[in-house]
Amino acid sequence: MSTPNVAPLTFQRAPTLPRSCTFDRHDWEILSQYWHPVAFAADIADKPFRATLLDEALVVFRSNGTLVAARDVCPHRGAPLSQGWVEDGNLVCPYHGLAYGGDGKCKHIPSQEGGPIPERLCLTTYAAQEAYGLVWVSLGGGAQPLPDFPAWNTEGFQQILPPSIDIKASAGRQTEGFIDVAHFAWIHHHSFADRRNPVVPNYTVERRANGMRAEYVSSVSNFPKSMQHRAPEGFLWRRIFEVDVPFFARLTVHFPEGGRLAILNAASPVSARETRLFVPIARNFDKDLPLDDVYAFNRQVFEEDRAIVELQCPEDLPIDRAAEAPILADRSSGAYRRALAEIGLGQHYVR
Repeated sequence: MSTPNVAPLTFQRAPTLPRSCTFDRHDWEILSQYWHPVAFAADIADKPFRATLLDEALVVFRSNGTLVAARDVCPHRGAPLSQGWVEDGNLVCPYHGLAYGGDGKCKHIPSQEGGPIPERLCLTTYAAQEAYGLVWVSLGGGAQPLPDFPAWNTEGFQQILPPSIDIKASAGRQTEGFIDVAHFAWIHHHSFADRRNPVVPNYTVERRANGMRAEYVSSVSNFPKSMQHRAPEGFLWRRIFEVDVPFFARLTVHFPEGGRLAILNAASPVSARETRLFVPIARNFDKDLPLDDVYAFNRQVFEEDRAIVELQCPEDLPIDRAAEAPILADRSSGAYRRALAEIGLGQHYVR
């Protein structure tokens, strides 16, 4: 298993740390350089939307079709702009009616028709874009690449967006739990796995410049318990986990008869110990079945994960592997932690 030579990130500018920030300053600056999902694209319609990313309160809106993300504070008197509305492409503050355009600049002050507009009346805006049915924001300028999810736009694949899940745990803990294969038999015994089949066969891990790739083959079915009969006897399930630092993991599962299921585990760090999980799914089979069944199974699996992740101690993912006692099945976890350390994150990335 080779280890790439990855230098810690450097910054062209230092983003402003939010008040009451729960992250260490150095680690917050690193995380701010990456893209993180904050909302479903369909939720950004005719009203401003409030979200929180890395302890920063955001307002997201559309200005004449252009997606805009900004700090959720009016620079006039500090009112939350997410409580306002969008009118003629401008975001209107609910306190004094000041209107801000897609460029963040104030366009109108109702109380002084024709009067000068101070240059300081300008929103703090952030890089924003849409992908995989989600709105992604980078507080530090968006220099890092967006996580790749090729199955989403592959012909013949159905696009599915289950509801998000709020988790009272760190994004690192949730991401590591997603790529952990030894917990299937114990945590997911009721949804798809079996405690009578706990052995983790030997699997390979490949380090990559932005994370890692692990390929795992076993007899553990990926069908829900109610559909286990659809798996042919003796079928071996191939699962490919790919991780992009800091908190993005793709899982591709090879189903019988050429079926493919692709999941993007996008853990958005609301704060150091609060995560909003978005899980876009793409598949090329069962496209005629009701999506409510997919939503229910997805919720069951991730709720099983949430219940244990919220209880892990320490709450923050230890970057130093010596802080915990690894076992043979933890190859992917060890590679993930090393990848986090190589982008410059500290031992716990909280203060």
